[in-house]
This record gives sequence, structure tokens and C-alpha cells, in this order.
Amino acid sequence: MDFQTSVERMFHQLGDYKIMALASSVHDHVTVRNVSCVFYNDRIYFKTDKHFRKTQQLLKNPNVAMCWNGVQIEGIATNKGLVIDEDGRIFEAKYKQYLWGSYNAYSHIDTEILIEVAPVFAEIWDQD
Repeated sequence: MDFQTSVERMFHQLGDYKIMALASSVHDHVTVRNVSCVFYNDRIYFKTDKHFRKTQQLLKNPNVAMCWNGVQIEGIATNKGLVIDEDGRIFEAKYKQYLWGSYNAYSHIDTEILIEVAPVFAEIWDQD
């Protein structure tokens, strides 16, 4: 299966949103945590506080891995700035729609930034 077909299948399996495990690393110190993700424009988006440890890791090393169920992704993370400054505020609308509890609790903090992950590798394990 070629990369584009794999990515299309990956996003089909993921649907509109998922809680995914995010692995990042700086100086060979790997950490993993869950992040609330929404998917559009063939990218994975999540928000985080710009002061959090994971954010500092992503700024130093943008290479990440993400996983949900049988879907594994490797990608490049990019800081897109404050959530409220995104053109069209697509993330904000989708996050509010799919992840209301988190949106209501955290989206009004002015240190929340939007992270975009562009997949460079996708692997899908057949769970059947």
C-alpha cells in the first residue's frame, strides 16, 4: 500500500476525533501522554499549554509518534500559534463540537497553542 492510500485509510479509521497517545523525545529522553485530537486537512491537530513539558519538547524536536488502537503515525509537529488566532478557527469549532468537556474547561486560557502534526509514516494493524 502506498503512503497516500495508507494516510487516507488511517484518517477514515480515526474518524473526526480521538484521544491519542503522543510520544516525543529530547536528548534521547522519550515521554508519552494522551492528547485530544481532531482531524482535518490531512493533518492531526491538538492544543496544549505553551508552558507544558510536551510543548517544550516539541519545539526542540518536532519528530513525534502517535497511536490509537491499531493506528500508528509518525509525523512532524508544528506550532501554529494561539488556538484563537487560527484562520477560520476550524480547530476551535471542531474541538467544541467533539470534545465539549475539555473545550469548556481549557479553551479560554490565553496560553493554549495549536499543534499540527503532518504524517510522514502511517501503519495500520488489522485488529480483526
